[in-house]
Parts: sequence; structure tokens; C-alpha cells
Amino acid sequence: MGLLITAKELSNQQACHVFDCSFSLTDPAAGRAQYDNGHIPGAHYADLDRDLSAEAGREGRHPLPGREQFAERLRAFGVNRDSTIICYDQNVGAYAARLWWMIRWLGHEDVYVLDGGIQAWQAEGLPITTTSVAASRGNFAIRDPLTRVRNADELLETNSTLIDAREENRYLGLEEPIDPIAGHIPGAVCAPFIENLNDGLFQKPAELRARFKDLIPDNQFSNELICYCGSGVTATHNILALMLAGFEEPALYPGSWSGWITDPDRPIATGQ
Repeated sequence: MGLLITAKELSNQQACHVFDCSFSLTDPAAGRAQYDNGHIPGAHYADLDRDLSAEAGREGRHPLPGREQFAERLRAFGVNRDSTIICYDQNVGAYAARLWWMIRWLGHEDVYVLDGGIQAWQAEGLPITTTSVAASRGNFAIRDPLTRVRNADELLETNSTLIDAREENRYLGLEEPIDPIAGHIPGAVCAPFIENLNDGLFQKPAELRARFKDLIPDNQFSNELICYCGSGVTATHNILALMLAGFEEPALYPGSWSGWITDPDRPIATGQ
């Protein structure tokens, strides 16, 4: 099962399909600019807004595209049914994890996140380039999903354990720099995705397991775990971290907070 790959391991790969997913929610053009200024040789640029999301609306700021639509995008990038796929971003892995999750959503298991992103690559003294690569059409094929997806109605009707990946002040409703309403889904546990990392790299599996055990009451681990965030992006970082920790793969609520608040009848919580 593909989870993480180190920069050294990637440098020794004989053949793989690499994607640079660098992005900034506050400056959507910044990711492409970073790619143009230097990326891992052979990497294609996958844009969160253009390549990894459908049009924003009632399902949130970054709703999932159709599975066939996304598969066709991968084929255009030259991805084949037997490709080994590596996803990275500028550093923390949140956008890379979104692509990693989406590829698993199409049933493809041979996919990894580069631990530490391009910063880790450069820290090893490995080369970068400003040269983009052309792609020949691939034959990527959709299979049964390896992931699970939950919608807002299912969240209202379940005893599942919700895990919110946003920083604590947004969870508490003290500030909301992106969405029009502050707060969190009632009953959710706050587990900021950035705390899965130590010096820019994922914590060790035992450390991650201890982190989530401290955050989630023991009696709630028997429930289905469902991850969400602001728009279904950083939640995938928590999914990856929970799997690294040895837990069963959680489900994703793709609409997340930005989708939840489009219906004024849905409850909103603030504070602890």
C-alpha cells in the first residue's frame, strides 16, 4: 500500500510519474510560479483549482470532480494503469495528500506522498529544473475506490467520530480567514493537520498513533472516523497520518466546512 516515500528513495526510482501540487489558498497563482521557478525533474504540475477540483458551489470550495473527468485528466498527464505515482508540494504535504487520496479514490494503490516535499528533495542536494515535460496520452483505468466518502446528510445521521484538520482558532470559531461563517461541525474533534509533522516531515508511526489517541476518546475509536477540514484538502493529510499510525483508513467528507455551511439548517458549534 502506497503511503510515504523519502527523497532518497524517489531519487533511486527508475520509472515513476511525479506531480508537483504546490499551491496557496491565499494566492492561487503562487503554486504554478513555484513550479516554474524550480521543480523535481520530470514532474508535471497539478493545480488544486484546475486539476483536482470541480467548480466551487454548494459542495464547498474544492468539490471533487467526477471520477471519469479526473481519470481523463490523469490520462492527459500521461498516467498509465500501471504507473507508480509520486505526489509532492512545496513542503508540508497537504496538497500532495489531496492528489494521493484522489488517485486512491480511483482505485489506484501505487501512489505515494514525498515526505517533506521539494524542500526535503533540495535538502538532500538533489537537482531541480525549470524545464517542463510533455506528456504522451496514458491509459489510466478506473477501478473500485480504495477510499470512502461521506456526505453532509450522512454526518447528520451517524454516530461517527469527526476529525477537523483546521487550526484550533478556526475550529473554535475565534477567526475564519477563508469561509463566511466560523465554527465547526458539532461533535468534531480538533486535530490540526500541521501537527502531524515534525521539522517538516511526518512524525513516526508510533508518535502519530499517540497523537490521535490523545485527541480521540477511546470509546470513539469504535465508530467510523470521518475527516474534514475547510474544503476537503488538508483532511486528506489527517487520513494519511492516521493510516501511517496503523488505523483503518478514515472516510472523507469532501465538502468539509465550506460545504457544510451552505445549508443554513445545518447545526454549527463554536468553542470546545
